[in-house]
Amino acid sequence: MMTNIKLLSVLFFASVIALSCCTKEKYEFGDIKTPSALTLTTDITGANTGNPTGNGTGFVLITTSANSAITYKIDFGDGKMKMVPAGNINYKYTNPGTFDYTITASAIGTGGSVSTISKKITVFVAFEIPIAIVNALTGAGSKVWITDKGAPGHFGVGPADRFAPIWYEATPNSRDACVYDDEITFSKDANNNISMLVDNKGQTFSIGAAAAFYGFTGGDNCYNLVTTGSKKLIFMDATSTSTSAESLRIQFEVPGNGIINFGTGGVTYEILSISATNMNIRNIGADGNAWYQKLKVKL
Repeated sequence: MMTNIKLLSVLFFASVIALSCCTKEKYEFGDIKTPSALTLTTDITGANTGNPTGNGTGFVLITTSANSAITYKIDFGDGKMKMVPAGNINYKYTNPGTFDYTITASAIGTGGSVSTISKKITVFVAFEIPIAIVNALTGAGSKVWITDKGAPGHFGVGPADRFAPIWYEATPNSRDACVYDDEITFSKDANNNISMLVDNKGQTFSIGAAAAFYGFTGGDNCYNLVTTGSKKLIFMDATSTSTSAESLRIQFEVPGNGIINFGTGGVTYEILSISATNMNIRNIGADGNAWYQKLKVKL
């Protein structure tokens, strides 16, 4: 009798296990709702009537919303995308220059249902000046620079395919007086954009080949030239063939007449070296030659 009871118990539990194995769990998503009323808005930082593409920081506030959306995926149009659950993000574009980007926002609903919307924007991104150069040029906010007239080679010239004044280097205190009295102030704003103000005391030295560029006739000489007005400098990677051993590989353009200290007819300057107190720069003049100047901080 006991044996039969044990046998029945074993058969019962075996049946229970078999039935359990045959029972499948059921999952339900509920009603599948595709997101609707999808919207996408953008606000480019610093954009206004005069600067419709922004202030150069590259930041764009992207906001998207939809009914029945669980989360959002945003393709920023620059090769990057991100899941944005809240539907808004302050995104920074980093490619220097002015470019068009097509932003595509996907609202994701239940069961993987998706609605999409796109919008094209144009964003200006200023070149991000290396912070070491910003600090060296402007210090806590601004610095005044003058010609380093006591340094050999503070004024020099050489061939355009070289990065040293191998044809001529001025000896200390040997140039015209108007070369030495200029004061050049470099200032930065809250976004580390750099502007320059030149006080030439009324006269600026120009090489003869560039005199016509400034509206004069004559040879190497000091000319009455107006240099007032703050100029926002345009920084970029150097376009020359210099190596990192010869240069910092960063250049800037001076709007207008391009004058920093003496005039060569060039408006773009490559920074060869810079410290908190000294700077060595190079530009290509109207004569096609490379011109050099050394500056130091006014004490």
